[in-house]
Amino acid sequence: MGRKTKVALTVGAASVAAWAASKVVVKSEPRAEKKALQFSELAVVADVHIADDSSVHLLSSYTNVADLGVHGFAVDVQLTKDEEILLVPCTDLLYSIEIADYTLAEIKDEYDMDADQSHESTADCSSQIISLRELLEKFPQLLIIISISDSPDTYEGSLIPSKMWRLLKELDAAERVVVTSLYDEQIDRFNLYAQNSVALGAGSEEIKKAYVAYSSGFGHLYKPTADLFCLPEKFGVFPFASEGFVNFLKQLNIHVFYEVSDTSTMQKLAKLDIDGFITSTPDEVLTYCNQN
Repeated sequence: MGRKTKVALTVGAASVAAWAASKVVVKSEPRAEKKALQFSELAVVADVHIADDSSVHLLSSYTNVADLGVHGFAVDVQLTKDEEILLVPCTDLLYSIEIADYTLAEIKDEYDMDADQSHESTADCSSQIISLRELLEKFPQLLIIISISDSPDTYEGSLIPSKMWRLLKELDAAERVVVTSLYDEQIDRFNLYAQNSVALGAGSEEIKKAYVAYSSGFGHLYKPTADLFCLPEKFGVFPFASEGFVNFLKQLNIHVFYEVSDTSTMQKLAKLDIDGFITSTPDEVLTYCNQN
């Protein structure tokens, strides 16, 4: 037996010993149950981007979707200049102006001006701009998954976690929302105020960390900081639509929602022990769930 082989065997044995020792010493700690995520059936959460009819107030459009029987909404939010938490379904607006440079009233005026110049509609386009407060007040019975879009490196990004916490406390909404963000730091900042009293979604880094822990065999070392994973079927080289990965998360009392745009992949995903779907086509997904 050559020297290299002996070294490899020694390193391998040491790795196995370290893994075995860590299994004895470290115990997985499941997340505490959160009321917001308790559903008796597969949940369908609607991602409403834009109203079908710009002449209809956006809140009415949300009502129409709620009447389909969805369990909640997924929304992105940003902070305005006057520190209102704004929900902007129209992504074109996000790219045309800097939300943080305008008050809520100014944003509505800007939206109306853009519509007039394009001659696309004579409707009151400002009715398509609503605040998170309005959404929470309108739908107290539904789950709202709130994603913070402001970067933690910006001034508004530094304010929005505390503003969010105050709003949820004022409206007594802490037990019916999930707060998340692509920026893991924003979730951590919000939780400094919430202290795990609000359900938290996993940021992109948290999801990667969990998958690496699962696939490496050292999943027992993973300490979750989120209550909900909202997953695409696949992200880069990570095949998230995996029975093993879902079971790994479920053992930690982490709820799993998959993002779907149509029903073509739902049959495979529904076979996994998941908790729900996030979709921009809630009517199709609800029809599938009701028929199966």
